[in-house]
Amino acid sequence: MLTLVAVVLPALAIPLLLWLAPTAWAMPKLTAPGSWPLQIWFMAAGGVPATIAGLLDWRFHRNGGRRVGRNEHRAELAALTCGVPLFALLTVASVVEAPGPWLVPIVAVALLMAGLIVFDEVRFHRACGRYETALHRLLVGGHAVAFLAWLSWCVDRGAVHG
Repeated sequence: MLTLVAVVLPALAIPLLLWLAPTAWAMPKLTAPGSWPLQIWFMAAGGVPATIAGLLDWRFHRNGGRRVGRNEHRAELAALTCGVPLFALLTVASVVEAPGPWLVPIVAVALLMAGLIVFDEVRFHRACGRYETALHRLLVGGHAVAFLAWLSWCVDRGAVHG
């Protein structure tokens, strides 16, 4: 169940952040999507398929797909848990006037998370079938696109303010 929460949380938190602090996101009108920065669109283009793939992967395992062992579950949870500080750091970098000092910790957490994902994929996912592998690639790739778009947006904001 914790895995399901970790998959869905970013998809729910980003719109909530946009709604709670629209001026911090440099979007003149939340109701005018044409005014949104390009990076927001890339976040959606990566995040939506990643969330759907994560939900399908969760359902696959719950409905009799390949069994996830205890060690694999721990490895996946460790990687997913890195998303919490990553999300928090990116949120802070999104709303402070000078996001520059936040970029190194953001990249450090992202690299740790990437290492944990690689460990999980190499150690446990050799037995995955085509369907499950495709879901994993959509999940990881989509989140990578969303993360890089968000990071790009923070860097662009820093260049404007900085």
